[in-house]
Amino acid sequence: MMISEFMRLKATQGLRLTSRISLLLLLAIMSMNSFAGGSNGEKFKPGEMILHHIGDGHDWHILDYDGADGEKHALSLPLPIIVYADGQGLSVFMSSAFDHGKKAHNGYRLLTDDYIAHAGLDKKDFSAGKIVAVDAQDHVVAGTYVWDLSITKNVAALLFSIIVMAWLFLSVAKTYKRRAGLAPKGLQNLLEIVILFVRDDIARPSIGEKKYEKFMPYLLTLFFFIWINNILGLIPILPGGANVTGAIAVPIVLATFTFVIMNINGSKHYWGHIFNMPGVPKPILLIVTPIEILGIFIKPLVLIIRLFANITAGHIVLLVFFSLIFIAGEAYAALGWGVSVASVAFTIFLNCLELLVGAIQAYVFTLLSAIYFGMAVEESH
Repeated sequence: MMISEFMRLKATQGLRLTSRISLLLLLAIMSMNSFAGGSNGEKFKPGEMILHHIGDGHDWHILDYDGADGEKHALSLPLPIIVYADGQGLSVFMSSAFDHGKKAHNGYRLLTDDYIAHAGLDKKDFSAGKIVAVDAQDHVVAGTYVWDLSITKNVAALLFSIIVMAWLFLSVAKTYKRRAGLAPKGLQNLLEIVILFVRDDIARPSIGEKKYEKFMPYLLTLFFFIWINNILGLIPILPGGANVTGAIAVPIVLATFTFVIMNINGSKHYWGHIFNMPGVPKPILLIVTPIEILGIFIKPLVLIIRLFANITAGHIVLLVFFSLIFIAGEAYAALGWGVSVASVAFTIFLNCLELLVGAIQAYVFTLLSAIYFGMAVEESH
């Protein structure tokens, strides 16, 4: 009886989760409607749609809709623009002033593909989404470099994830103080399970019983930061949908932290193994030592490529299934509706799979970092 009741409860929870995911996917399809062809009958461009959704932006796109004028309009959350250029000065304003790249503001313009084509700019030097300085005639000022310190979508999502992490840990810390000596429950219990997992299955075995505690704050921050951002990246509506860990700059920064911590804490044995490997003849060291030195830089490179490639590939695959709906719909409307059923079903499955992948990537990045730390602080045998 208890087993059947448990299974019924789990089935109900599964249906609720599936319905929520389906609603989010429906909203995502609505938000990409403009890419299925504009009001002037232009063809759907899957490459542009995919790059748009995995890339960064100066606003947080929500959805597109047909206006009373028959044109496509975008509903989005504007973000702060902070730019500086010699001769133009510092300007701070909201991205809505650009009207999605349709006009300039305060001597600056957000480039679009239409403007680049109309102005005859070289796409090697000018790309859509870049902010440039323009003169009174709306011409790009040649040779003027613009320092863009704007709060983009990825930056805003990153800050939001930091706020979520701070709220999680501070609230749980208060709960521990309030319920000292009592069994954990709720969010406290959930986080304790994950924290103990990172400690007992990642840090201790990889670093060692004596020195693992020193690295626990960083490893926990690393795991939760990657995991939370991976989850938020799968939510297609605000405040999710940003490709934070799939933006190459974020894995580079995280891997740089690991690289610096690893080498700062490197023991005499660690550096001796790299530059003068014990028991190796001197002539062979001429070959082995350069390889070991190269290995110092390969380690963070592995972290960067693994996180960036896996997360970006997951987003691309999801968007490819969305694209099939519009590609089929351009041929025959009925075919588009038919394909949408299978496409949404596959996307729901992949979305659930990506939840697992997001957790695995957080685990792997943290595990490899812990292994590197363990190698650096390992004592001589």
